Amino acid sequence: MSQRVRCGQSGCGRPIRTGLKSVITSETRPRPSRELRTRYSAADVGVLTRDEARRFLAGGIDDPRTDITLAWELLYRLEPELYDRLISAERLHPAVIGWLPDNAKRIVEVAAGTGRLTLELVHRAREVVAIEPAAPLREILDRKLAQADHGYRVRVAHGFFDDLPVADDSADVVVACSALTPVPEHGGEAGLAEMERVCRPGGCVVIVWPNEVPWLAAHGYRYVRFDGEMFVEFASHEEAAELIEIFYPSAIGEVRRRGRRRVPYDVLGTNPPRDLAFKVIAR
Repeated sequence: MSQRVRCGQSGCGRPIRTGLKSVITSETRPRPSRELRTRYSAADVGVLTRDEARRFLAGGIDDPRTDITLAWELLYRLEPELYDRLISAERLHPAVIGWLPDNAKRIVEVAAGTGRLTLELVHRAREVVAIEPAAPLREILDRKLAQADHGYRVRVAHGFFDDLPVADDSADVVVACSALTPVPEHGGEAGLAEMERVCRPGGCVVIVWPNEVPWLAAHGYRYVRFDGEMFVEFASHEEAAELIEIFYPSAIGEVRRRGRRRVPYDVLGTNPPRDLAFKVIAR
């Protein structure tokens, strides 16, 4: 670990994941096992609501084959179960979870997805507000929480980075995992400001598995990294090959050659979920 600094009761001692007109799941619309970049077309963007289109098509690009971040947004809405299978294999470093406060009154999580981090937060606060814009991901998260110990502590809500449905100064911890980026459609300056608005003075905003660490550092965030070898851990080699072909196609040859269910992150050429950036809010 690079630093022994952390967020506590009175302060602090991460391609991105970042409403619904219609949902077409993988069960009702089978797709060939091809890589994400060519999996969808401009014909699929109709799945976005007006609010989603205003944000995710703001640059005028409506073809996911030329905009990989748009392809991810379509994945969340067209094949949410496929996305959930991927993130279930991308487990967070246990020290990242251990770093977070374990006795908060309220934690707000932004872009909660299907609950990779949410299910860990259940045991670390009396109340968790899990905000997620994609309705199909919220549905999966609701199902998981219904089966989880203390899942009743979590309230799942619709919202976007730039318009969080939470009052000022109302959370001890505000956190996002592998979702916030400097670009406006996935947070940007407005999203970071909203997270800080929601956090109480003396509380902590935490970006887990951050993108663009220098951007966060310029906004006063401190960086923490935890050591140790990490793997994407699939249920089987067959599942590993199937999902790697979709999400990390350049690595599929090596994954097939190895024939294992556990895939090192260096094979994929991506940073493991072993780090975070945080800021104590002072007003």
